[in-house]
Amino acid sequence: MIIGYLLIINLITFIAFAVDKNNARKQRWRIRVTTLLGLSFIGGSLGGLLGMYLFRHKTQKKAFTIGIPFMLIMQLFISFYYLTIEF
Repeated sequence: MIIGYLLIINLITFIAFAVDKNNARKQRWRIRVTTLLGLSFIGGSLGGLLGMYLFRHKTQKKAFTIGIPFMLIMQLFISFYYLTIEF
């Protein structure tokens, strides 16, 4: 169940970064920074990190270059703990 959630939230986050980059190029409406970081925070940090560097988007912003890798590390620790506890 948790793996399915993580796959979906990472896909959504990755797509959000792609859409925001595309809209930035075309000078259209943008996705809020808090939304991008929020999606990363609730489990989409891997998708956010891949989106950042694949689309070269938000790579100059410290909130993203420091925050998203930190979130990923924390999520890996939490996931490892969750998957190793015995019920």
